[in-house]
Amino acid sequence: MPTTTHDVVIIGSGAAGLTAAINLAQDRKVIVLAKGALDGGSTNWAQGGIAAVLDAGDSFDAHVEDTMIAGAGLNNRETVEFVVSEAPAVIERLAALGVPFNAGEDFGERWHLTREGGHSHRRIVHVDDATGHAVQVALLKAARANPNITLVEDLIAIDLITSRHGEKYSGDGHVWGVYAFNKRTKHVDALLGKATILCTGGAGRTYLFSTAPRGATGDGIAMAWRAGCRVSNMEMNQFHPTCLYNLEVKNFLITEAVRGEGGHLKLPPGVPGGGERFMPRFDPRAELAPRDIVARAIDHEIKRLGLDYVHLDISHKPPEFVRHHFPTIHARLLDLDIDITKEPIPVVPAQHYTCGGVVIDLDGRTDLPGLYAAGEVTESGLHGANRLASNSLLECFVFGEAAAKHIRARWDELPSPPPIRPWDESRVTNSDEEVIVQHNWKEIRRFMWDYVGIVRTTKRLERAQHRVALLAQEVDDYYGNFRVTPDLIELRNLLEVARLVVRSALHRKESRGLHYTLDYPDMLPQAVDTVLAP
Repeated sequence: MPTTTHDVVIIGSGAAGLTAAINLAQDRKVIVLAKGALDGGSTNWAQGGIAAVLDAGDSFDAHVEDTMIAGAGLNNRETVEFVVSEAPAVIERLAALGVPFNAGEDFGERWHLTREGGHSHRRIVHVDDATGHAVQVALLKAARANPNITLVEDLIAIDLITSRHGEKYSGDGHVWGVYAFNKRTKHVDALLGKATILCTGGAGRTYLFSTAPRGATGDGIAMAWRAGCRVSNMEMNQFHPTCLYNLEVKNFLITEAVRGEGGHLKLPPGVPGGGERFMPRFDPRAELAPRDIVARAIDHEIKRLGLDYVHLDISHKPPEFVRHHFPTIHARLLDLDIDITKEPIPVVPAQHYTCGGVVIDLDGRTDLPGLYAAGEVTESGLHGANRLASNSLLECFVFGEAAAKHIRARWDELPSPPPIRPWDESRVTNSDEEVIVQHNWKEIRRFMWDYVGIVRTTKRLERAQHRVALLAQEVDDYYGNFRVTPDLIELRNLLEVARLVVRSALHRKESRGLHYTLDYPDMLPQAVDTVLAP
């Protein structure tokens, strides 16, 4: 088995992973693993921007309160205050790396600040409507230029290497790195380090409709759970209100900023109230209400009227304004014969963000020694029951740097990896059941969408739980008897995450934020995290 030893192993090459790597590489040798292309994660897809208090009329207190309100009080205030206070410095560091944030349009305004749903002020810095791509490019450029950073594509993490994998068993659960399937050699590699950082993103592909990239299969959450970490608030899956409805293009996101800059949600023609705005009936903030409220409103109208989609219309704004603020969306939809300067966009809700995840502290530490995590894979306490728009990239930068700082400060206390047992590839054979693996993948995503979606009931959740139990038997059989493949690795992780989501949703006997159940429509007086321990 190919085995390499590094100072730190980072799993994931998005905003969190590259931020951690760049900070660690001041004096440590770091390897960064990507399961596909280095820019294949969610960071590269992010359109909207990064939230930070930069306007004279704004304040940290206002950003904190907006985050707490959106999170329905389930947030950890200490975490929220920590992240919000770090945000302006994060923007300065990104600008220094070369991220070309849009310049201000008014006198004395350094950067253009837009506003998104749930924010009381304009505080979103952005690069047109492709902020994530600009950030990914700048971070990759800096990482490639650093001789202490090794970037490796096409390595799919299978399981964390813990003390139980050592030649001499130790019961402390220390994490020493990761076993990963090498897509080029078709064999398993072991990558060892004194510290390991999970930056694997979320689990959007657990659902049939999602804005997440193909690789968002909850790998880090599932691996950490199997290794012995707690997870929290897995029932809180954010559904973005406005994903393009198109039979050919399944996961193109229409950024929150379209509504922030004046876009209206309307019923399509041909139905009662066709052409009229409907959000004012659901919330006084209308289109600028938090995402969970907007997503439920759209879901309600679609089901009430038997629609496939609703309309998002910004065509009442001047054409130059629309093209200037949303060049990527404008160009992409023109390819689909939709001119957003003249006509509305058909949209539906889709799973967008995993608010729950691996429990971490303010230093990015998990429950296991040697294991850190940052970004969407985590439950840091920032988002609570619903993520406020444009706080996600911010979380990646803040906790990627926090984990790196903690590792560097305590480097001499971290023990070196012991000899480990090699991955046993002799006990399994190639499978001729790839079609069954694909079928199971689709079945998970379908029943999660149908039973564990925007609006839930106990009966639906119990049906989902039953299907998870049946599939678990099949997947355990595949995994125990056949050689690992990328699809089998991801199927195993998808099923684990689905089980955690359903279990958490059944545990919460109230409706709060992203968890809305018809059986318990009221919110309880006290906000309590749903914490699961292995």
